[in-house]
Amino acid sequence: MSNTPPGEDAPPASAEAKSEEDLSWFERLLGRLGIGEEPDLRELIEDALARAKSTGQSLSTQERTMLRNILRFGKLTVEDVMVPRADIIAVEDTISIDLLMRVFQEAEHSRLPVYHETLDDPRGMIHIRDLMSWITAQAEIADTTDLMLGAVDLNRGVGTIGITRDILYVPGSMSGLDLLLKMQTTRLHLALVVDEYGGTDGLVSIEDLVEEVVGEIDDEHDVDEEPMLIDDPKSGLIADARTPIQELQLHLGETLITAEQEEDIDTLGGLVFSLAGRIPSRGELVKHPSGIEFEVLEADPRRITKLRVHKPQTTREEDSPPKAKAK
Repeated sequence: MSNTPPGEDAPPASAEAKSEEDLSWFERLLGRLGIGEEPDLRELIEDALARAKSTGQSLSTQERTMLRNILRFGKLTVEDVMVPRADIIAVEDTISIDLLMRVFQEAEHSRLPVYHETLDDPRGMIHIRDLMSWITAQAEIADTTDLMLGAVDLNRGVGTIGITRDILYVPGSMSGLDLLLKMQTTRLHLALVVDEYGGTDGLVSIEDLVEEVVGEIDDEHDVDEEPMLIDDPKSGLIADARTPIQELQLHLGETLITAEQEEDIDTLGGLVFSLAGRIPSRGELVKHPSGIEFEVLEADPRRITKLRVHKPQTTREEDSPPKAKAK
C-alpha cells in the first residue's frame, strides 16, 4: 500500500529524470516556436547520414563518403594534410635552366618551391608554365616564325631570369579550410608550412586539400604505388613506414595503440618512433608491448621508410611433439 496521505500527489520517482524530461520538452517547444537554439548543422548532417545508412534511403555510397569527408575536412589542420619536409622536392635559386627542366621531368610536378642555400630560406616557387614561356620567348628570333631553341642559354641560373612567383607561408595549426579559402583568394596554390622559428616543416598544394574531400586525383603521369603491406612467405611482412596504423592493426588482428595515442600516432613509422623515443637506425629491432617486433630495413637520420614486422612466437607446449620416455 502507498504511504502517501490522501489528497497529496506522490513524489516523482526521480527528480533528476523528470527535470531532464521537462528540459527536453521545453527545448522542443522553443524549437517549434522558432525561438530556441539553432541546431548544429554538423550534427544534423551526421544524423542524416546515419539514418540514411540504416534505412537504405537514396544517398549513394559516393555521396555519403563525400559528405563524411566534408565533415572531416572541417576538423583538419594544415599539419594533417601537408607533405613532410623530408619528402619536399625543391630547387635552389642557383640551379641552371637545363637542370631545372630535368627536375620537373623527374618530379612530375607543375610547381616547385625555390630556396636559397637551405629549405629554411625559401624564395618562392616556379611554375613550369612560366619556364616554358621564358624558353619560348628566348627562342623567338626576329624576322622568322621558327623557334631557335639553340639560342636559349640553358646554363643561366634560375634566379636570374625573373620567373619566381610568390608562395604562401602558413602555420601547421591553420585550418585546412582556411588555407583553401586563402588559396582561392590569393590565387597562390602552393604553401610552405613553417614552424614558430621560421623553419620549413612541410608543403601543401591545393590538390592535397581537394583530395581530402573528393579522394585521390590521379592524372596521366601517376603510376600505381607498391602496396603498403607485403606479406611474403620468404621475406616476411614488409611494411612501408607510412602505413596507416589502422590498416596494420586490421592485418595483424592486434591493437597496437591506445585510445589516448590515436590523436598523435597515425602511421607505423610514428608508432616505432614513439616506442623508441628517437629515429632508430637501420637493422635495429624495436619491440612492442604485445610482443611484436619491428625491424628497421630502411631509414635515414630524419625518418624511417621501411620495416619488417616480426609476429610473436606463439608455440605452445601442447603443440610441441611429445618427448620420448626414458627407458
